Amino acid sequence: MFSRTESFSQYIRLYPVVTFFLALNILIYLVTIIPVIGTQVLYAGVGVNFLISDGEWWRLLTPMFLHGGIMHLLFNMFSLFIFGPELEKIAGKARFLTIYMLSGIFANIATFFLQAPNYQSLGASGAVFGILGAFGALVYYTKHILPQLRQIIVPIIVISIIMTYIQPGINTTAHIAGLVVGFIIGLSYFHPKRIVSWKSKKR
Repeated sequence: MFSRTESFSQYIRLYPVVTFFLALNILIYLVTIIPVIGTQVLYAGVGVNFLISDGEWWRLLTPMFLHGGIMHLLFNMFSLFIFGPELEKIAGKARFLTIYMLSGIFANIATFFLQAPNYQSLGASGAVFGILGAFGALVYYTKHILPQLRQIIVPIIVISIIMTYIQPGINTTAHIAGLVVGFIIGLSYFHPKRIVSWKSKKR
């Protein structure tokens, strides 16, 4: 399910929303490593709680497109590259976009309210955890129909939560908030009656 065998052109054609976010995050990271300009872009978008309190509300959105280093970027983009396509295929472009964006935004909102005023954060992991949360909701509804999905997703979610708490420098608030928001949205989107309505509309 999560093995990617598509060619580059097939991947772009089949998963345009995932491709857009991959390209956007990589492009913005490349901009942030340009001397002087990159520092300014990074400072203008990083989530700084006391600056959000001062009215810079865009910082509830922009951190999910910024990364603190190449390994940070690679980890998040690899996760998006692997898990995003299947969710986009199942949920559709608009629903996937909603899951990704709302999970990321609410992860930043939770960070603002639950972390200290001087706390700073950045990264797409809140949105990526939202994808895992949405898969968790799908598992909830299909646990008797697709047991193999549960065998894959549940360990991934458990390991991801454990790693969140044992790795240093991780925004645990954003990870858990993104996971919860993705799960809640998924409960709405993947309700069996709603999925039946999707299929009837496609006919």
